[in-house]
Amino acid sequence: MAEARYKQLVDELAAEIRAGRLKPGTRLPTHRRLAERHGLALVTASRVYAELEAMGLVSGEVGRGTFVREATIPRDKGIDQQAVAAGQVDLNFNYPSLPGQAELLRGALRQLAAGGELDAMLRYAPHGGRMHERACVARHLASRGLDALDPSRVLLVDGAQHGLAVTAMALLQPGDVVAVDALTYPGFKVLAEAHRLELAPIPASGAGPDLDALERLCARRRVRAVYAMPTLHNPLGWVMGTSRRRRLASIARRHGLLVIEDAAYAFLADDPQDMPPPPLATLLPESTVYVSGLSKNVATGLRVGFVVAPQAWVPKIERAIRATTWCTPGVTTAIACAWLEDGTVERLESEKRHDAAVRQAIVDETLAGMRFVRHPSSYFVWLPLPEETRADHVSAALVREGISVSTAEPFATSKHVPHALRLALGSVGLPSLRSALLTVRRVVGE
Repeated sequence: MAEARYKQLVDELAAEIRAGRLKPGTRLPTHRRLAERHGLALVTASRVYAELEAMGLVSGEVGRGTFVREATIPRDKGIDQQAVAAGQVDLNFNYPSLPGQAELLRGALRQLAAGGELDAMLRYAPHGGRMHERACVARHLASRGLDALDPSRVLLVDGAQHGLAVTAMALLQPGDVVAVDALTYPGFKVLAEAHRLELAPIPASGAGPDLDALERLCARRRVRAVYAMPTLHNPLGWVMGTSRRRRLASIARRHGLLVIEDAAYAFLADDPQDMPPPPLATLLPESTVYVSGLSKNVATGLRVGFVVAPQAWVPKIERAIRATTWCTPGVTTAIACAWLEDGTVERLESEKRHDAAVRQAIVDETLAGMRFVRHPSSYFVWLPLPEETRADHVSAALVREGISVSTAEPFATSKHVPHALRLALGSVGLPSLRSALLTVRRVVGE
């Protein structure tokens, strides 16, 4: 009888939510109050809410209660799960492109066609890339603080996400505990789920993770790795200082941790006039895997990335590359290396740093007086919402206004999901960006 009543209550509440009689943002009774109202055991009432949450109809928030979700926003809405609808202003994805990049590609293809190595591009390459290509990338990474890098430690991959994937496949096992920021890159969350890794969230503390919390975690659990974005964190935009990096390296060395350093956005903070602190890969070279690529600084469709690993781990990562894509595509790799050698990548990076700063100036203008978190030359802004303002409600309202944004949910690795938006700035024209941000301001204030 209790089982039948439990199922009936789930169906009734689901119908009320779907029909709009329980409106988005409605705070539902506490588990105990629900149990008393319907004559259920407390564990059964908790099961009712758990099933509704699994259906994407409610969300439970530590210390606040259980709320009805915005029905027009899918449960997995986020920058890596759902494409932006046609005709919407995209503040969800970042694919920064500058005028003239298409012409650059046309010129590169013509130059490639006139060269004499086309036959080689039709054949398999070594799994980690040809040695001259790896040397080209090693020279480029010297500008990132990875000086005197042996090219044999560099492996070419199909974008930074593929680099993260082959690193996990080669060096981690299902069930391994990986320490991550409480707000982190959604692509690593998807990767961890696919490889059955356990993510252990570390709260933020100023411009970086709380390293005391990491120490406590390592003392009570067998942590295998740390995933970090020390130079321009996504979504919070921090650049960790040198002393914090050294302490992180010390903790990793003392506890035998693998460090995965994601530098996908690092170029935005790598202004030659104001270089950031050294990469973790230079402070802990024996156990850090450095991952980056050309998606953000050149083009998302190029799909060329690189992994720098300790020499002993290179064969394992090469086997993972073989198991997934065998090697990088010859045509795009040749274009990428040509652009690295002739200064095109360096020029695009400089122009995109300037472009990002212009967009952040628009943020300053349109969101003046609001609280937000960002790096002044990044392509995104973290916008915490006012108390009692629900992110899914705001996101749905913006969708109705023709604007797509991301909530905190795709980034969160802890049970507590803050009510905040991540606004991507790099995918729309400047007039559209200004107009969209003004709409965000108005909707948040309603």
